Amino acid sequence: MNAPTKIDPNSPDHGEFSRAAAAAGLDLGSDGKLDTMAMARQETVLSPRFYTTDFAALDAIDVNPVRAEWDDLIAEMQADRNKLHFKRKESFEGIIENLEPDLREEFTDFLVSSMTSEFSGCVLYSEMARRTRNPDMKMLFKLLARDESRHAGFINETLKDAGIGVDLGFLTKSKKYTYFRPKFIWYAVYLSEKIGYARYITIFRHLAKHPEHRFHPIFSWFEEWCNDEFRHGEAFALLMRADPKLLKGGNRLWIRFFLLSVYATMYVRDHSRPVFHKALGVDPTEYDYKVFTVCTAITRQVFPIELETDDPAFRARMEDLLQSSRRIDAGKARGGLMGAFQRYSGVAGAGLAFARMYFHRTRENALPASVRMQPSW
Repeated sequence: MNAPTKIDPNSPDHGEFSRAAAAAGLDLGSDGKLDTMAMARQETVLSPRFYTTDFAALDAIDVNPVRAEWDDLIAEMQADRNKLHFKRKESFEGIIENLEPDLREEFTDFLVSSMTSEFSGCVLYSEMARRTRNPDMKMLFKLLARDESRHAGFINETLKDAGIGVDLGFLTKSKKYTYFRPKFIWYAVYLSEKIGYARYITIFRHLAKHPEHRFHPIFSWFEEWCNDEFRHGEAFALLMRADPKLLKGGNRLWIRFFLLSVYATMYVRDHSRPVFHKALGVDPTEYDYKVFTVCTAITRQVFPIELETDDPAFRARMEDLLQSSRRIDAGKARGGLMGAFQRYSGVAGAGLAFARMYFHRTRENALPASVRMQPSW
């Protein structure tokens, strides 16, 4: 295996990243403010990460086992249905600033977290497209970088309208990079894209029925936006189905780990934003399990197992994890010896809850002959 390579945004070869950012109208200057920069730079278990991988391994990937579906998907992405979607006729200036303080803080955290996740994809995909000699991979990751740069740029413009835009150029230099082997990138990004679709479409459908809770216009963009996320997930589903060993043997344990990690992270993070969810008119617990149900239905296209998120025992352990996370936060805030004890007991409780969910029985899933799905939720 080649050693992981750190992405250098200052490299003269970093053209794909620069072009993707420019195409989305991203301002890579230094006008970001401290509060949002601090949010974006956070390095916690729950915060979005920047990734690097074994770029040379991309050259050996063969999508011929799923060639027909692959070519259809690439043609669909090249058609660029959302080319004009991320345009605004007017600014969002004055909206975030006029929210009540707790809602403003939690909504800003939601936007920054979403923007950081989208931008990390843009950076990684741009580097993948630049480094690989595999024409299928080069095309795919150019298209993915294009979409993610638009998404990140759209959110950052929303933040800039409130005077709190993030300096994305500085973020690429200051954020730590986590090395993942390609197969772990596939598992993680597939789930990220599909659960992103499930989250956005659930909010969009809810607000269509309850427009009085649409406290910011950005939510009106969510439907077509999440269809981008869905298409991205389709690409990673095809990559995994093209290499069946990724879905067998010991890799089933990795699939279980990534499923649980993504669900657990979402559950804890969403429950840290009670005011945001109240403003949307949703209960975070009900919302999360609805999203899990949608995501589980989608992942049947590629994963041979699924978590029993509807089982009361599983849900009880998820709640234990949340309470342990809160003990950790309380211990950090308390400080001193008692705070340290509270924090360590929370860490132990979280580890136990996660382990019990990990070893909770799973359901078997027979993979369908056709991989592609349509965003019908």
